Amino acid sequence: MLGKGAILSIPLVDLKAQYHTIKPEIDEAIQRVLVQANFVLGQEVALLEREFASYCGVNDAVAVSSGTEALRLALLACDVGPGDEVVTTPFTFIATAEAIVHTGATPVFADITPDSYNIDPKAIEAAITPRTRAIIPVHLYGFPADMEEICRVARKHHLKVIEDAAQAHGARYKDKRVGSIGDIGCFSFYPGKNLGAYGDAGIVVTNSADVADRIRILRDHGRREKYEHEHIGYNSRMDTIQAAVLRTKLAKLDSWNEKRRTLSRTYRKLLRNVDIQLPQEDDTSVPVYHLFVLRSPLRQSIRRTLAAADISTGIHYPIPLHLQGAFRHLGHQVGAFPNSERAANEVLSLPLFPEMTDSQVYQVATAVKEALASQPTLSLHTRRLLKAR
Repeated sequence: MLGKGAILSIPLVDLKAQYHTIKPEIDEAIQRVLVQANFVLGQEVALLEREFASYCGVNDAVAVSSGTEALRLALLACDVGPGDEVVTTPFTFIATAEAIVHTGATPVFADITPDSYNIDPKAIEAAITPRTRAIIPVHLYGFPADMEEICRVARKHHLKVIEDAAQAHGARYKDKRVGSIGDIGCFSFYPGKNLGAYGDAGIVVTNSADVADRIRILRDHGRREKYEHEHIGYNSRMDTIQAAVLRTKLAKLDSWNEKRRTLSRTYRKLLRNVDIQLPQEDDTSVPVYHLFVLRSPLRQSIRRTLAAADISTGIHYPIPLHLQGAFRHLGHQVGAFPNSERAANEVLSLPLFPEMTDSQVYQVATAVKEALASQPTLSLHTRRLLKAR
């Protein structure tokens, strides 16, 4: 058992620790904006757009106020609106489907594959109707979706592909950055993301000059020039301070992602032969482990044991979208998307952040094994393995 003297509080993510590692650079970046006194769509925003486009390997990036707005404006730039349908996953944060509804279109859900947690291309094809205009795959937990098959389906049916890469900054699929593979990529810079701002922010990336131009107009009240409004637009602009923070952090992103992968390998090593399902990697992609998620029907017991050891956990996500009250009008019942429902009942996110130490990972893994070792439902063989480690 863990001795009381060995127990240290471990958060799910530690933004304070991150700030202290880069404090001088962050403070200087914020001070630079304060001196310039250009707080909305200032010079730092334009520089971030250029640098993030280069990072993703695309021609254009348009900074906006949040990841949700990135998705909504991307859909609007593709002329998605009332009467249209957009296929997406029910196993994601609500913003993905919420953005569809905000355009007047209808989200149509397609189930995930049981191992990847990402949308199943075969389920996408089965969900397509004459009203379908786009597909939004989500690179959940920082693991790229099967973009080759998704794009094949999209081409076959003449659909747009809008990547929800909110959890996958820097992830690669077949040597391409996610966000650069479909027609448009959308990122959130919510503070807890792999690349996080100090408030809400987001960005859209694309190789289409027309799409980028339309989003730039829409994000700023439908105008190119002050007081000359070509369209009804939105107030979806990025704050300049957020851009300055993100530019500082972007230089660190690849090293932070590599640390996440290293910590994930440590988790795998410590939890091998344990009766849980861990994230599966393959040769087609390089994930960035926005979250390290285990899966077990004993989730609640594991979570209680970790909480007793002052270890934070999360559930991403406990209720799939088709069973949320907000989408009751779509008429889905329990059992409609079984893979998503089973995942929602079993996934548990463990602490993972670049500043995490090996000893913290060991502490978390030990608590997980202790939780499972105490369960009478486990096989004798598994209990012996757990106790022997």
